[in-house]
Amino acid sequence: MADLSVFIDESGDFGVYEKHAPYYLITLVLHDQSKSISEQVAYLKQHLAEAGFPKTHNIHSAPLIRRESDYISLPMADRRKLFRALFSFVRRSDIRYKTFLFRKKEFSTHDKMVSRISREISGYVKIHLEFFQSFDSVIVYYDNGQKEVTNIINAVFNALIDADIRKAKPSDYCLFQAADMICTLELIAEKLSNDNLTKSEMDFFMNVRNLKKNFLKPLERKSVDP
Repeated sequence: MADLSVFIDESGDFGVYEKHAPYYLITLVLHDQSKSISEQVAYLKQHLAEAGFPKTHNIHSAPLIRRESDYISLPMADRRKLFRALFSFVRRSDIRYKTFLFRKKEFSTHDKMVSRISREISGYVKIHLEFFQSFDSVIVYYDNGQKEVTNIINAVFNALIDADIRKAKPSDYCLFQAADMICTLELIAEKLSNDNLTKSEMDFFMNVRNLKKNFLKPLERKSVDP
């Protein structure tokens, strides 16, 4: 047996529905620690160094696409190269993931949204309880970025599998960056299905065919239940 790591990241907030931000997503990245990803981590850090970033840099996928924050001066070609390096890390690493997507307009109150998220994550863990219990331990990593998510994690994982829940910095773990990228791509997939991609997203991925063929379809192969 081995230990299972669960890295959790989210996209969106628990505020009221707004047209420009209608979704909330939360992603669980699952990694059996007996399956090494050290080669993939080294590959990603090498690309960070080649792009002029410290190897401890935490790649944020959405700002990378939109040319914001740390990437405001980075040319499009370099931003695409860094994005592809992180995506290659996700694709080559022996991981699985589960993303939960919620449409905020479906919830009349903050509490109802929190309750639904808690029920869906709890239901997922219960369905796959045998899988989670097959490990010596389950270690859950979250940066405590949103108190609602922190509370849900503690309630669900402590109640069902007595997990070891740890606060961690995304810059310390490449799989946090993987969870962030998966949230971003799952959101883009949802927006694409509603013909609602932004100009910056279309410019970054060049065309829908490239987006689907080189990113969304390969990612689907990681989105499987354990």
